Amino acid sequence: MTSSSTARGRGAGTVQMLMLWHLSLLWLQLADSYSFNTADVKTWSQTGPRLRLSHSDLRNSSAVFWEGGVSGGYQVLLLDEDQGWLLVGGKDYVYLLRSDSLELPTHKVHWPAAREHVEHCIQAGKSLETDCANYVRLLQPFNKTHVYACGTGAYHPECAYLHIGPNTEEPLALLSHTLESGRGKCPFSPREPFTARLTDGELYAGTSVDFMGANAAIFRTSVQGSSQHYIRTEAYHDNWLHEPEFVGSFSIPDTHSPDDDKVYFFFKERAVEAGQWDKRVYSRVARVCKNDVGGKRSLINRWTTFLKARLVCSVPGPSGVDTHFDELEDIFVLETKDPQNPTIYGVFTTSSSVFRGSAVCVYSMASIRAAFNGPFAHKEGPDYSWVEYKGRIPYPRPGTCPSETYDPLHKSTRDFPDEVVSFMRQHQLMWEPVLPLGRGPVLTRVNAPYVLQRVVVDRVDAEEGPYDVLHLGTDDGKVLKAVTISKDSLDTEEIILEELTVFQSPTPILNLRLSTKRQQLYVSSELGVVQLGLQRCERYGADCAECCLARDPYCSWDGQTCSRYFPSSKRRARRQDIKYGDPWSQCPITDDDSGSAEAKVVYGVEGNSTFLECIPRSTQAQLKWTVQLTETPLQTLHQTHESRELPHKGDDRLLHMKQGLLVQRLELGDMGVYTCTSYEHSYSQVLSRYRLNIISNHNLKPANQQNLQPAHNRQNHSPLQLAPGPALSPVAPGRVSLGGLGGAGLLGPHAQPLPGHRSSWHLQYPQLPLRSYKDLHMVGANVLSVDEYCEQLWYREKRRQQKLRTLKLKQESRKARVRRNYPADRPL
Repeated sequence: MTSSSTARGRGAGTVQMLMLWHLSLLWLQLADSYSFNTADVKTWSQTGPRLRLSHSDLRNSSAVFWEGGVSGGYQVLLLDEDQGWLLVGGKDYVYLLRSDSLELPTHKVHWPAAREHVEHCIQAGKSLETDCANYVRLLQPFNKTHVYACGTGAYHPECAYLHIGPNTEEPLALLSHTLESGRGKCPFSPREPFTARLTDGELYAGTSVDFMGANAAIFRTSVQGSSQHYIRTEAYHDNWLHEPEFVGSFSIPDTHSPDDDKVYFFFKERAVEAGQWDKRVYSRVARVCKNDVGGKRSLINRWTTFLKARLVCSVPGPSGVDTHFDELEDIFVLETKDPQNPTIYGVFTTSSSVFRGSAVCVYSMASIRAAFNGPFAHKEGPDYSWVEYKGRIPYPRPGTCPSETYDPLHKSTRDFPDEVVSFMRQHQLMWEPVLPLGRGPVLTRVNAPYVLQRVVVDRVDAEEGPYDVLHLGTDDGKVLKAVTISKDSLDTEEIILEELTVFQSPTPILNLRLSTKRQQLYVSSELGVVQLGLQRCERYGADCAECCLARDPYCSWDGQTCSRYFPSSKRRARRQDIKYGDPWSQCPITDDDSGSAEAKVVYGVEGNSTFLECIPRSTQAQLKWTVQLTETPLQTLHQTHESRELPHKGDDRLLHMKQGLLVQRLELGDMGVYTCTSYEHSYSQVLSRYRLNIISNHNLKPANQQNLQPAHNRQNHSPLQLAPGPALSPVAPGRVSLGGLGGAGLLGPHAQPLPGHRSSWHLQYPQLPLRSYKDLHMVGANVLSVDEYCEQLWYREKRRQQKLRTLKLKQESRKARVRRNYPADRPL
């Protein structure tokens, strides 16, 4: 190699080092901009659900499924608790279901897009299957008999009224003469996030108004056919809205005066204060006055009271660096006895590329109003950076609703001075953010197999007081039920009560609706709608301790069963402890309830493996195994050592699994009594106990089939006949030769001899009854790992049970079809 080539190589290496150094700096800058702390993420405490139900479990229980045909797109639900109906918006259809049971007859109205609009949509390059149809995106109650509905109309949005009458023959009808344009009310795309709220005859909507979805704004339009013009935010102005994605909107009064009524919008957008090249996303809360009619000489047909503030949901870090969940996914307003001060629940996800997580934060209206009454953000200086505005604020304060009661000179926003209107043109953003209650999330899920996307909240009265129970929808078709418990001002605990796999295929939850009157939850996705009860108390267990450990505000022990809790109940036997979940203080527990379990006798062969099953009743419980070893062989089983705990690590022969304990390469010294104990909070319970006997290899000897005597001819003893197979040999670490249900090293207490075998093994133990292995053999040519083989066994059993349930459902469906075709009064 020449000196010049060497120099070039060194130069290239230097360039590569510089590039790597610059990339490292860039990564650190990005990490700092996203404000996450991976060390904090790893240490967050996250417990699993106490109750986990699969889709088939829900199918076989009280859940009601409604598929609705092949239309799909069930993004919008409208529930009327008083009249007992549920409207579902789908693709080209609106469905009317009975909220008591979705199994009742369904009524629907066909609402397709116009043919010319479909053709234009296809010519524009959109898909006929997923875009060019009328996807119903808006259902808002207008009065007791009419609903205002809007659909995408094949990228040509339109709106109309639906009539819901008491007549069961024609309970739902589309009033075609009321069809009108849906621009500014409904998005063009079936997948674009948007929000709308109909209040006082006016529709407030956050949506785009063009085919490409680039011109997004907050609109107010009349739905009563009046001549009032629309009003909106300024178009193509980043300080107003910068690529927003709308999430929710709500009408919330500020005072007892109707002049102060405001509509609040929740959305996420590109953060203008983060810099021109920064793609950071912030969540926002914005508000407008209902009586805003725009300016007189400036901001004509534009909001003059539009303000917005950042909505923060973050986990404080020990070094002062917060982990932010910046992207708002859903919002829920929990109404209280005070209509001016509801509680706001938001679901957020992280925009970080380092970890995947979601969180739930709670906000008060007091903190939101404080942000809007605080200082304004201002862009100034040579670098146009955002700073707090400290100049003079004009009167009346920008963002204040006009009121003749408070100021007769400003009866309308058109009476505002030019100074106020000019200020509002450049100062929509508030300087102070809105922080959550408790300064952090009430629930976090980090690096979970799902992301939270939807939330509804039910305030439940329990024995200790009210609890807010969260029902959360995920992006893979699950519904979680959770509750946050505050033990003191600083100590909070989050509990996942249930994890329900609602839909068979992983699909995002699109909508949740809560019926407190009927104690039902309605869940929608692309696959259909499901009706779920709010509580499943009977599944927590059949005793007081299990019911108390569940810590479900819906449930309590009534003296006989775990059932729904009623605050007005006068029964003294009610037992419930949500705060601590302590059965000792609530239930009459004796030592027999928590300590004794009859020991099952099992047998293992020296050098082989045995599996001791122990399944906890709760996923939140911890299992501990203890063993009381025997000193002598089988004849002196009564002589034992003291019990000792089996370590989880350090012994490669012991594998602690979710379903039990696997002991590999059995030794004669392993004989003893094995006890599995469940620990949850302050309560412990023995779940299973096994007396393990080890059979020495020296006592095993081959015998020909012709030497075997019939069982009835045996006089002195009953030899233990083993099924044919290869010679028994120790198993390699981490591997197991399991056969049948019990495994190569487990002799079941009710095993029977297998007839017709060419060879067998005889064991001379007079005191043992006739037993045998069930299908003793190595698992294939390649020995499977323990987890692989157990997973295969459990998967086969699950498939077998699923086939039996499917067959049962088909038989019941066939019988129901026959009953429909041939009524009872009609001969078959």
